[in-house]
Amino acid sequence: MGQFRKKLIIMAAAGALAVSSLAGCSRSMDNDAVVAEVGKDKITLGVANFYARMQQAQYETYYAGMMGMTGEDMWKQEVEDGKTYEDGMKESLLEALENMYLLNQHAADYDIELTDDDKKAIDKAANLFVEDNTLEDKEAVSGYEKNVKKYLELATIQSRMDQPMKEGVDEEVSDEEAAQKSMQYVLFSYNKTDADGNSEAMTDDEKAAQKQKAQEFADSLKAGDNPDIGALAQEAGQEVKTATFDADSTSPNADLVKAADALENEGDVTDIVDTDSGVYVAKVTSFLDREATDAKKESIVEERKQEQYDSLLKKWREDTEITEHKNVWKKVNFEKQGVTVKQSEDDYSDNE
Repeated sequence: MGQFRKKLIIMAAAGALAVSSLAGCSRSMDNDAVVAEVGKDKITLGVANFYARMQQAQYETYYAGMMGMTGEDMWKQEVEDGKTYEDGMKESLLEALENMYLLNQHAADYDIELTDDDKKAIDKAANLFVEDNTLEDKEAVSGYEKNVKKYLELATIQSRMDQPMKEGVDEEVSDEEAAQKSMQYVLFSYNKTDADGNSEAMTDDEKAAQKQKAQEFADSLKAGDNPDIGALAQEAGQEVKTATFDADSTSPNADLVKAADALENEGDVTDIVDTDSGVYVAKVTSFLDREATDAKKESIVEERKQEQYDSLLKKWREDTEITEHKNVWKKVNFEKQGVTVKQSEDDYSDNE
């Protein structure tokens, strides 16, 4: 029950909602209308609306503020020609919900089913959600007990299917495939700090001077007059940083990585790398950073597992007739009806 208990505690974060609507926006909808058909299963508007509103609540509560805008402004911003952020989000949410139904349909293939304890926990979570919210707010998000329970059932099956669907991939990864190099580097920045402590761009003359300092630093490092890059950087008033990388890395700077990756020997130093932000100089310290390489191996295995999971879902989608009813789905409108999370003291778990 541990994994599912975490699911319910996450759900508790959205237990109490604050719903707002623009003037003239009707909250009434036919919750039994069908948004999509996945094989023989029908996704009702009630379940789809509840699922979508829970996601909307998380975004409006935690992301809109970080982006410095209201939820309404966030949803209506255009992300590509003729497509708003809301349009893109609703497309991905409907596909995600369809996938949850597909996972439920294939659960028996992996001997996955809801236990009696699961059902009791779901009942408790659904009841608490219903008690936490006003009738008006429940109507706005289709937060009726049957919709909440259906969503939690789907979410539980989804969480249980993750591991078995990823089993059986090749977990052997060679050092060659995962190899990560390491470097020490210095950035001679093209920004400076003014008298008030604010950052500002250097003048062209100041940039030229920085570039000259970087060249002198690189020349000294290559000549071996002071092989300790830290001491040499300190003399130049700069800070040494470290990074691990491979040929596909783009951090801390793609051009710097390309220059460092082209070096033939450990201890070699790059030429200066002039960028918009400043001038880099790097020294390769290892062609096989053990810790970073082992971490990359784990990452590659996880990528393989995710690819297998995604390919299974893709195949199931291809093998299943899926029909979407856009005229029904368009009744869910994020811009005209905001939803945010109120903090809740309740624990939506099966613990008494």
